[in-house]
Amino acid sequence: MVSQAVHERRMIRQRQNRHRFRDDKIAYWFLLPVVGLLGIFVIWPAIYAGYLSFQNWSFYKDPEFVGWKNFTDVMSDPLFWAAVGRGFVFVAMTVPPMLVLAFLFASLVVSVGRKFASVLKVSIYIPTIISAVITSIIFVLIYDYSGGLLNWFLGFLGVDPIAWIGDPAWALLAIAVPAIWLGMGLTSLIMVAAMVDIPQEFYEAAAMEGANWWQKTAFITLPQMKNILLYLLITGFVAAIQQFELPLVMTNGGPLDSTMLPNLFIFNHFRNDINVGYSIAAALLMFVVLGTVSAVVFKFVNSERLVD
Repeated sequence: MVSQAVHERRMIRQRQNRHRFRDDKIAYWFLLPVVGLLGIFVIWPAIYAGYLSFQNWSFYKDPEFVGWKNFTDVMSDPLFWAAVGRGFVFVAMTVPPMLVLAFLFASLVVSVGRKFASVLKVSIYIPTIISAVITSIIFVLIYDYSGGLLNWFLGFLGVDPIAWIGDPAWALLAIAVPAIWLGMGLTSLIMVAAMVDIPQEFYEAAAMEGANWWQKTAFITLPQMKNILLYLLITGFVAAIQQFELPLVMTNGGPLDSTMLPNLFIFNHFRNDINVGYSIAAALLMFVVLGTVSAVVFKFVNSERLVD
């Protein structure tokens, strides 16, 4: 009897292993096209870009190995580091306000009725589906010095017109506003999903203790959403510092390079400099900067999963 039971368990285990192998094989076949496309359009271009970053290369001549010269040229270029620093300023202008506004909007959505919440979610998501180029054109018309809607409104209040995208003191802020508007939709919906997932028993117990909205937010909502907030912080940082379309269309990096963000700086260098290796080296250094900052954020922000 014992040997028969052992034999039956062995047969069951073999059948399970056979089915598991078959399922793994099917999964690998499904992954093969994705891995192939990833290798063609991501992995191989990244490897080739790394190779060209060590070359003095252009579209008109063969590559010539120059070692670390492209990287040293980029690292000694004050304009590159000025663009990176300006990118961090742009992140500070956009990410914190966007997270705060998205959190307040998400709190409003989860506190109203279902029908009104659906209208709010659709309205906040509309900017996400609008092209950044179209948004740039719209805000250029809004910021127009002589006929723009914003200066008309300020004139109605007795304030003199302001050259929003023509004055270095205001240009970066003028670009930050549409960036916040574009990013709020998806950020708000992610926060809504996170808030809905929080057990209502926590809020009911807090209400029985006499907690108000601020106390519930500080001691329940924010701690329960810390992983979502960390994700939105990282993705918001990466998206903001890589912003390209808004400064390109609205100001082309001006006036006086006040809106020359890193990606626009690399793009302008790529289209104006015959040495493409410099631009590739600058792009790789930006990748290092983004990875380093993301790692630092993960290091100093506790992202362990909450346990009920």
